Amino acid sequence: MNERAETMPTELDRDATIYIAGHRGLVGSALWRRFEREGFANLVGKSRAELDLTHRRNVFEFFESLRPGVVILAAAKVGGILANSTYPADFLSENLQIQTNVLDAALNVRVPKLLFLGSSCIYPKFAEQPIREDSLLTGPLEPTNDAYAIAKIAGILNIQAVRRQYGLPWISGMPTNLYGPGDNFSAEGSHLLPALIRRYETAKNNGDEYVINWGSGTPRRELMHVDDMAAACLHLLENYDGDQQVNIGTGRDHTVSELADIVANVVGFEGEIRWDPEKPDGTPRKVLDVGVLERSGWQSTRTIVEGIADTVDWYRQNEAEVRV
Repeated sequence: MNERAETMPTELDRDATIYIAGHRGLVGSALWRRFEREGFANLVGKSRAELDLTHRRNVFEFFESLRPGVVILAAAKVGGILANSTYPADFLSENLQIQTNVLDAALNVRVPKLLFLGSSCIYPKFAEQPIREDSLLTGPLEPTNDAYAIAKIAGILNIQAVRRQYGLPWISGMPTNLYGPGDNFSAEGSHLLPALIRRYETAKNNGDEYVINWGSGTPRRELMHVDDMAAACLHLLENYDGDQQVNIGTGRDHTVSELADIVANVVGFEGEIRWDPEKPDGTPRKVLDVGVLERSGWQSTRTIVEGIADTVDWYRQNEAEVRV
């Protein structure tokens, strides 16, 4: 076993070959935008049709040919509560295959820098709030997405194992709930914020007198603009080198009612907002402790109002092409 050599993170070479796995998704496309904006000249992405990451031999051949200097693993099989509950075996198997193939292939060619991205769902259902990184594996998971969470936990442990055994400075980041350009605005598959944006924009355009939202509006949620997440990822690659996964979030939460009011104001809906307390509220609160991220030198400064306004603008400009 190799001893882990302590290294000081340094600025990434703007001419390095950087492979972003999952570059067409919400997260991957934001990473692509950020790295382009920062002057990286050699970004590589492959669609699933070009490279199916569940096909191990093809992934190894791709890495042998490309030999990237940096890899960001943002590819994953994702879905909402219904999909995760209905197809847990698929979510577990496919995500494990993607992660194992990419990480093994990256190790095979000794990729110098790698960032594995997971999800805040890795933490126990009843973790103390705000959720610290050391809450991992301290309690049972949320049953509706435990298979997906286990796959992501396996990815974190894979990164830690590579660091211990081979001394490579690979790291893991766990983003909070994300929103922004490229999100899923479908009626059935969207998460909280894109669902609210679509609902209120439709109500405004139809001249509806009121909108009905599920639950009481009292649960608190942390939301992060996906472009801020991308900025945090670049910062971590250049400034963090540690075994522990790092929470990526704002550290600030809002009630669902507050979020609904902001969306209504931004889209210009002037009707009544009603709540249906017979519908489920979900978890009362979920917010990440972002102390590790902030101590590394990065903090989110975008306000929730600014982020929602940006997302509404993007939705209006791309409504014909958005994921529905």
